[in-house]
Amino acid sequence: MAADLNLEWICSLPRSWTYGITRGGRVFFINEEAKSTTWLHPVTGEAVVTGHRRQSTDLPTGWEEAYTFEGARYYIKSR
Repeated sequence: MAADLNLEWICSLPRSWTYGITRGGRVFFINEEAKSTTWLHPVTGEAVVTGHRRQSTDLPTGWEEAYTFEGARYYIKSR
């Protein structure tokens, strides 16, 4: 299950963790000590809902690019 980004999520990050936001608005978490990243909050194991869908000018008309909470890309055809 995913949750919205809020101050509690940020404050509950372990000491060696920070977060970043992709150009598309998707939140990810950075483990500075291990030099790794993840889409899942290191404490709760949940992804943050940020509405990470976007329309791309490279796609045919009516198609959108989206991502699963695990980061896999997929495409949606509008009706």
